[in-house]
Amino acid sequence: MNYTYLDSLATYGVGGAHPGGLQLTEQLLAREKVNRKSAILDVGCGTGQTAAYIFRQYQCHVTALDNNKVMVDKATQRFRSLRLPINVVKGQTENLPFKNEAFDFILSESVTAFTNIPVSLSEYKRVLKPNGVLLAIEMTAEPLPFTKKEKQFICDFYGVSDLLTETEWRQHFQKSGFHHVKIEKHKHHFVPQDVMYANDFMLSNQIHEKHHEILEQHQQIVSKYKDKLNFRVYRCTV
Repeated sequence: MNYTYLDSLATYGVGGAHPGGLQLTEQLLAREKVNRKSAILDVGCGTGQTAAYIFRQYQCHVTALDNNKVMVDKATQRFRSLRLPINVVKGQTENLPFKNEAFDFILSESVTAFTNIPVSLSEYKRVLKPNGVLLAIEMTAEPLPFTKKEKQFICDFYGVSDLLTETEWRQHFQKSGFHHVKIEKHKHHFVPQDVMYANDFMLSNQIHEKHHEILEQHQQIVSKYKDKLNFRVYRCTV
């Protein structure tokens, strides 16, 4: 069976695998005007670590979405065990099952890069309320050029169509109707810790050794291309 990087994250149930981890998410949300009436969508919620934090911190309306059944099941298990009233939805970012202008905030933590980016961004804009905020923490290529072979290898490994630069990300946001795009580069590296030693796991009953190999290869890629592949925080509003 051909397992993918995302399959391996789901099998290990790694929480906070996105760049900067939960710590960065906490910092970003602390700047925003989140209150009890806020409606927040966590796209690509994974095992629900971020969504659980948001509800416990802000007591607001939280919806968690993922297209991976294993992740959805693990997020549901987390929320049930913590008795958190978080709505969990299995769905695609390219076809969000929500009405127009439903959310005040959307969080995308290393998610959108793995999708059809223009279609996902169009959907984010559709379901955001006027003056709503998209916070995206996304893999970003530095100006140092990849060789064609390097770029294809990385795209194939992660299952992404391209490695976008900061400028290219901005262009995508703007074409999708996000006219105010603020970009931040943080001191955190692409992945702040080895995902194999993260402190938040929800392990599946059976884990094929191939998943371990994939996550090890991920760490090797991060180390080898640390000067060419990083991440940015994109804060986008209409």
